[in-house]
Amino acid sequence: QVQLVESGGGLVQPGGSLNLSCAASILNFRRFTMGWYRQAPGKQCELVADITSTGATNIADSVKGRFTISRDNTKRMVYLQMNSLKPEDTAVYSCYAHYGPGYWGQGTQVTVSS
Repeated sequence: QVQLVESGGGLVQPGGSLNLSCAASILNFRRFTMGWYRQAPGKQCELVADITSTGATNIADSVKGRFTISRDNTKRMVYLQMNSLKPEDTAVYSCYAHYGPGYWGQGTQVTVSS
C-alpha cells in the first residue's frame, strides 16, 4: 500500500522560506516520478515541480528560480525547498507519486502572509 506523508508547511512571512518533505512508503521508490502540486482556494490544481527517476526536474514558471525539488532514494523522501515566498504561493501542497497509477498525499498547508 502506497502512503505519502507531507510535512514542513506552516505560516511564513513574504520573502521567507520553507522546506516541504514527503515521506513515501513505496516499494521501488526510485522508479517513481515524484512531484508537488498545490491548490489555492478558488484556483485550479497546479503542478509546482516534479522529478523523474533519473533526476530530471520540471519546475513551473510561476516558481522557477525560487523553488527547488530534490529526492533521496535511499530515504524514500522528496523535498521542495521554497524561497522568496509570496502571498500567491499560499495553498495546500500535496506530494504526488507516479509510476503507472498515481498516488497522492493528504497535503500540507502553506500560508504566506505578514
